[in-house]
Amino acid sequence: MTPDVLAHRVYFFFESSIIFYLFALNVIYLFLTVSAFFVMRRQQNAFSATEQEALLNSPLLPSIALIVPAYNEAGTVRESVPGKLRLNYPNYEVIVVNDGSKDSTMRILIEACNLYRSSRSAAGPLHTADVRAVYESSDSARLIVVDKANGGKADAINVGINMARADFIMVVDCDSLIEPDGLFQMVKPYLEDPEHVIAIGGTVRAVNDCSVAHGYVQHITTSKAWLPNFQAIEYLRAFFGGRVGFSLLNSLLIIAGAYGLFRRDAVLEAGGYDETSIGEDMELVVRLHHLWRRKGKPYRIVHAAQPVCWTEVPDSMKILQRQRKRWQRGTYESLWRHREMLMNPKYGTVGIFSFTYFFFFEMLGPAIESLGYVLTVMGLAFNIIAPSIAILFFTVSIVTGILLSTSALLLEEFSRSRYPEWRHSLRIFFAAILENFGFRQMLTIWRLQGLIEGIKGKKGGWGEMTRKGFATTAAKPG
Repeated sequence: MTPDVLAHRVYFFFESSIIFYLFALNVIYLFLTVSAFFVMRRQQNAFSATEQEALLNSPLLPSIALIVPAYNEAGTVRESVPGKLRLNYPNYEVIVVNDGSKDSTMRILIEACNLYRSSRSAAGPLHTADVRAVYESSDSARLIVVDKANGGKADAINVGINMARADFIMVVDCDSLIEPDGLFQMVKPYLEDPEHVIAIGGTVRAVNDCSVAHGYVQHITTSKAWLPNFQAIEYLRAFFGGRVGFSLLNSLLIIAGAYGLFRRDAVLEAGGYDETSIGEDMELVVRLHHLWRRKGKPYRIVHAAQPVCWTEVPDSMKILQRQRKRWQRGTYESLWRHREMLMNPKYGTVGIFSFTYFFFFEMLGPAIESLGYVLTVMGLAFNIIAPSIAILFFTVSIVTGILLSTSALLLEEFSRSRYPEWRHSLRIFFAAILENFGFRQMLTIWRLQGLIEGIKGKKGGWGEMTRKGFATTAAKPG
């Protein structure tokens, strides 16, 4: 065998391996999406309207503390905090933690919510940065605001956990808007299985260009710009496909930091949020799996597709790049810290299936996919591979991507259609196709950069995530 023939065969082997890798990734995701369809249909019929009304008037509902970490949220805090005080749930409080913001976040909170200094203490079992002051509101007994020295998002959440006395804590981003029945919808899985459920994740959707009044989304639209729409599709694919499917197997590794409900005693038993982790939300969920499996304790960590909170997604490439690099670093950190679970039958479906999936596809995926694009382009340029191989690669990576995106969109439309006007449904459908031509490849490069930074041990905090604020409108009568 000549060196040229050997080189061609080696090249073909790597190219074929990457094509098979991408095919396996998409098949797994398609399986999770199909599974999600049946789970979401079942979740829709969990409680009737009469049963829901009875439960809302029942003392059996667990108490909830909404913990809202805030850092430089002057553009959103005036709308978002009052909305969180008017949710349709009988037993909850809102704890806003100002993490040493450099802008006017704290001043706006004091003025908009009529805050006064409180004698309440933020002392608790979790070690945190110094608390400067605790405030209560003359307008609402539900609201507590803590002003503290900057310590990062995880540290701010831990301060909220120390302040809370509720059965559950719900971590919600300051720029997120919860729907009126969002707390009840989130607590449903616990009501169905109170002995085992320790954490619940909800669905996060893009609020960009939607009309907002009094802390609620009044009119749902798509964004005028393509970048937020591409992210809206991404969120649908992640929440209505992957997370529902992993939840079915009790192997959900991610609960969005913007909208997650946790049993407070379970979080305290796990040691709270890790302030040294850039991906504190994923790290906590993986740690809960690790700890409960190791102790042999029966438990469930689930995703509830019905409850939705709306959040402002980045509308600039620079901020989006920073966000995705940080997310990928967080994924690497969380999986590497708990690598003992990888393909370990001791940890059940978590170790055998989901941890292995995340390790090889979510963590290493950007590197392998990027290599595939490089090898394919070089192979064509130097006549090392046949055009049919290149077509197969792009079919697997792009056409199946379109299939998954449109499947997630159809799943959402059939289960709980959100867009009241057909033109918005049409626009988001086109976004599901167009995002596969450039946007996903760009995200792959950024995620590869984040993976490299994670391997190198780069550290970082919240980062400057500039907000435009919500598109406010007067509430419609009736």
